[in-house]
Amino acid sequence: MYKLTLPGLFCCLASLSASPLASATGSDAAPDLPALIQCEQGIAQFQQLVGPVHEPLRAVALGWTPLPRSNPFMAEYRLNTPLQLQGASTDLIAISGGTVLAVLDAARHPPQALADALALEVVLDEDGKFMAGREVTSRDLHDAQSGQMLIESAVLGVSTVNSHPGKVLLGCTYSLDLPEEEQVAAEAGQTASVPAPAATAPSATADHQSIAH
Repeated sequence: MYKLTLPGLFCCLASLSASPLASATGSDAAPDLPALIQCEQGIAQFQQLVGPVHEPLRAVALGWTPLPRSNPFMAEYRLNTPLQLQGASTDLIAISGGTVLAVLDAARHPPQALADALALEVVLDEDGKFMAGREVTSRDLHDAQSGQMLIESAVLGVSTVNSHPGKVLLGCTYSLDLPEEEQVAAEAGQTASVPAPAATAPSATADHQSIAH
């Protein structure tokens, strides 16, 4: 069963672009940002964002002006033409790993109101931080090149982030994963192939770095 966790909803653009399934995408086509942000497309269409992120001139050609990073985990852009979505208008977007976001005015679009309108599950609402989400897509894909079955997922989310006071982020996270049983088997195989260390250090609490920090 799918379970929404607080931080780690982001995957690496580089690993996504290396997926054989990404080759079906026309990388030169203009991305449909409202559809991507609202989880109305799939991971194949998400690949259209890889080029603009890695090549600023391609972003400029799309009418996106790269902005200085106020958050190290996000690439931010100002659009020549504002987006219209969920009754909001914005000319600011951000991309973080496998997530594409619209940056909205929190005073006009309070995060709780957005979460309610989108039927999202609130997983964090304390100390000025807010995060809510809902899995919109979960489907099996067959990778013809490797023969593996993969799971494509899209999670719609609303959040706030310390680097953007007075703003609320609305967006979608796309991911492509092995089925749980295959992932467990793969991890077990990797563990078995690694020699055990002579001594183990005390375990540290995992520090998941994400745009929410």
